[in-house]
Amino acid sequence: MIYLHQRALLRELFDAAVAAADPAHCLPHWLPEPPAGRIVIVGAGKAAAAMAATVEAHWRGDLERLSGIVVTRYGHGLPTQRIEVVEASHPAPDAAGQRGATRLLQAVHGLTADDLVLVLLSGGGSALLAAPMPGITLDEKRGVTKALLACGAGIGEINCVRKHLSAIKGGRLALAAQPARVLTLAISDVPGDDLSTIASGPTVPDPTTCADALEIVDRYGIALSSAARAALQDGRAETPKPGNPGFSRCESHIIATAQASLAAAAELARSRGVTPLVLGDAIEGEAREAARVLGGIARSCTAHGVPLAAPCVLLSGGETTVTVKGGGRGGRNAEFLLSLALALGGHPHISAIACDTDGIDGSEDNAGAMVLPDTPARAIAAEIDLRARLAQNDAFSVFSALGDLVVTGPTRTNVNDFRAILIDPAESLAKEE
Repeated sequence: MIYLHQRALLRELFDAAVAAADPAHCLPHWLPEPPAGRIVIVGAGKAAAAMAATVEAHWRGDLERLSGIVVTRYGHGLPTQRIEVVEASHPAPDAAGQRGATRLLQAVHGLTADDLVLVLLSGGGSALLAAPMPGITLDEKRGVTKALLACGAGIGEINCVRKHLSAIKGGRLALAAQPARVLTLAISDVPGDDLSTIASGPTVPDPTTCADALEIVDRYGIALSSAARAALQDGRAETPKPGNPGFSRCESHIIATAQASLAAAAELARSRGVTPLVLGDAIEGEAREAARVLGGIARSCTAHGVPLAAPCVLLSGGETTVTVKGGGRGGRNAEFLLSLALALGGHPHISAIACDTDGIDGSEDNAGAMVLPDTPARAIAAEIDLRARLAQNDAFSVFSALGDLVVTGPTRTNVNDFRAILIDPAESLAKEE
């Protein structure tokens, strides 16, 4: 094993970022006082089970009064006492998610003004709350979602379309809970921390329109059924807007963000004598293009000490996209790193990690991977053509063969992607066998 120092520090930085978004760390402070009436907990997302367990562990009232249901991704569940945890498919919805969404809507019906609905949201909730509007089938919703993911659409665009084809997203869950008070606690996985985009905003007004959704599907060439297109064209699929009185008793708080996780990683870097620079928590665009840009900044650090001199680390978050053209395996973080490895060309002073904070990069079982100074050389020795693999969107296979995948299992939180590019001075790069 070589570059042990770089591997260890990069992994420490990622772990610090994930820990900052752990529901057990960030949620208890936001729990409300018990209401006069009922308390119903509902939620969805990759962190939903961990959030539900944290509510039970820290609830200040009678635990027997708690009830509710949350939907999380397969494999992301946890045991709970009073709040039921349902597992469903992500990123494409399935029948389990549809049943779970239906039960969420049922759980908030028939409440009174004395009751409180506590809504727990995190990244992944959009796919997991699969309740197509009347006239739209689950198969069509699944097909539209897959097509939008494959064409490189941004998360805001994808969720705009999802909201307008849904019976629960885009503020509709909050309206279903009237006249109860609705308190939403959200872990943000979206650039800009927009509450109307997190899990497709089921408890907040939606500023986007049917016309926006139609423009997105037409621009990307996404096929819609005649029923779906008609609903968007005639306004039947319109979501409730800002100013709707149905939101008068709704309150929302974002309890964990990518920026807070980047700050935690930056603090750890300083403690290790490495100067951090946070480049942003909302970086979007094609993963391979983002890698070229960030690789250029890293090269400038080594060549000119600008914007920082070594030892330093460039930290960034957000959600890049991949326009799938090949038949390979891999998520956006692995694709970012494969492009970065080509951009750096085995630079002796630069290493990097890119991982999804939920522990799953795309549809594979790894959180992400690492690039080290000897990545290109090891690929050549293994007869791996990095450029050809990138053209095939086959980054997972590359890093699996090289032994550089980062595998954490489900972290049960999600503030989206974490990237750290470590620039070491020459004297610290002694190899360890």
